[in-house]
Amino acid sequence: MIVHRCSGHLWRHRVTVLLVALVTTLLLILWAAQLLQHPRTGRTVMAADRINYGKHATALTVSSTAHRGGGGHMPKLRPPRNPVVHTARRRRRHLPPVAFVKMSKTGGSTVQNILFRLGERESATFAFPYYTYQFSYPQRFRAEFVDDLPAGSTQYDMLCSHMRLDVGQLRQVMPLNTVYVTLLRDPVHTFASVFSYYTSVVPAFKEAQRSAAFSKKSALQVFLEAPESFWDPAEPWNGLARNSMSFDMGLKNWGWNASWADDLAHLDQTFHLVMVAEHFDESLILLKDLLRLELEELAYVRLNIRSADDIVSLSDEMKARIRSWNSLDVLLYDFFLRGFWEKTERYGADRLRREVTQLRAVLKSIRHRCLSREAVLPVELGDLIRPWQSDSATILGYELRGNLTDLEQETCLRLVLPELQYHSHLYFQQYGRDMRSVPKD
Repeated sequence: MIVHRCSGHLWRHRVTVLLVALVTTLLLILWAAQLLQHPRTGRTVMAADRINYGKHATALTVSSTAHRGGGGHMPKLRPPRNPVVHTARRRRRHLPPVAFVKMSKTGGSTVQNILFRLGERESATFAFPYYTYQFSYPQRFRAEFVDDLPAGSTQYDMLCSHMRLDVGQLRQVMPLNTVYVTLLRDPVHTFASVFSYYTSVVPAFKEAQRSAAFSKKSALQVFLEAPESFWDPAEPWNGLARNSMSFDMGLKNWGWNASWADDLAHLDQTFHLVMVAEHFDESLILLKDLLRLELEELAYVRLNIRSADDIVSLSDEMKARIRSWNSLDVLLYDFFLRGFWEKTERYGADRLRREVTQLRAVLKSIRHRCLSREAVLPVELGDLIRPWQSDSATILGYELRGNLTDLEQETCLRLVLPELQYHSHLYFQQYGRDMRSVPKD
C-alpha cells in the first residue's frame, strides 16, 4: 500500500523529478570536467590556454608547470588590459600605415615583433597572407596573396609578413600615405646565416652539404669553392643561394643587367627608411622619428638567434668569396648604407648619440625586469615561447622571470614571443579563425 502511494505521488510530480535529475547530472558533468582541467597530481599537463578578445578566441598549447633553473616559468598569453574588438571601434592616435618588407636573415623578425606589438596596442588592421605566414614566398608578391579586409575596416594599417617584393603590387594593397621600411644586413653575415638556416631547403645548399659529407670541409666551404657547380637559377628556392637580399627586394639576383641601376633608384624612391642591422639602435631612433614613437615602444630582444655551435667561423678568404658571389648584395648594401648615413647626418649626430644612449638604458631596464635567462635551448622552452626550429640550425629563445605581475607578464611575453606564435595570435584576433594551410595539390 505504501509503495503504491509513493508511486502515485512520484507519477503526479514526474516533471519535477525529471528536472531535478537533469540538473544533478549536469552538475556532475561540470564537476568532472573541472577535475580533468585541474588534476590534483603533480604531473605535467598539456592544456589549451584560451585567449579572449571580445568575440574572438583562440587556443595555444602550453605547459602548466614551471621550468627548472633560472627562476623562470611558463608564461601565458593574456588579453590586453582594455581589449577592443576592432580597429574601427577605437579612436587611434595619429600613426601612418606601415609596410615593413621583411627579408631573409637580416634581423627582420626583431623589427616585426616591434611592429606586431605596436599594431596590437593600436588595434591596427594587419595585411596578413591568405595562407600561412608568408606571402607565397619565393614567388614575387601579388595583391591577391593578401587576406580580405575584416568587417569594419576600410584599409590595412600594417604589413610586415615575409615576402619577395613587388612595389607596384604592394602599393595596390596599402594606402597612399604608407611608410615603407626595410632592413639590410652586411652581405657576408647575411649569406652565412641564410646558408646555415636554409641548408635543407635551398637545393644548391643541399647539394653542397651532400658533397661535404665526403670531405673534411664544412658544407659552406665546399659551396664557396665552386658555387656555380651547385647553383641553378631556374630553381625558385635557389634565389636565396645568391644575392638573397637583392632577390627579396624583387631585383634580378643572378648578375648585373642594364635595368639594375634604375631598379635600385626606384627602391630608393620607394623606401622612407632602409634600416641597417649593424647599426640597429641608430636605425630604431630614425624609425621612432618617422612614426612618432616613444622610446619604450622600441624595446626589443634579438629573435631567431642561432646557437654558437651553428655559426661557422669565416676566414678572410671565405669572406672574400662570399662578397664575390654576392656582389649585387654588396652593391645594394653599400648604396643604402650611404643613404642611411645621410639620414643620420640630417637627424644630427649628437642628437642621435644621445637618444641611442637613452634607448639602451631603456632596453637594459626592460630586459632586466623581464628576463631570467637568455640564449635558452629550445628543449627548455614551452610551446608558446619556443622559436620555430630549422632542420640545420638550433634557434635559441628567452625565459621570463617568475615573479612578474599580470601586467608585466603581458608586456614581457610579447617581447619574446616568436614570430609564428605572434602571427597566429594576431591573425585569430583579427579574423576569429585560425590561419589557412596551403592547399595540397
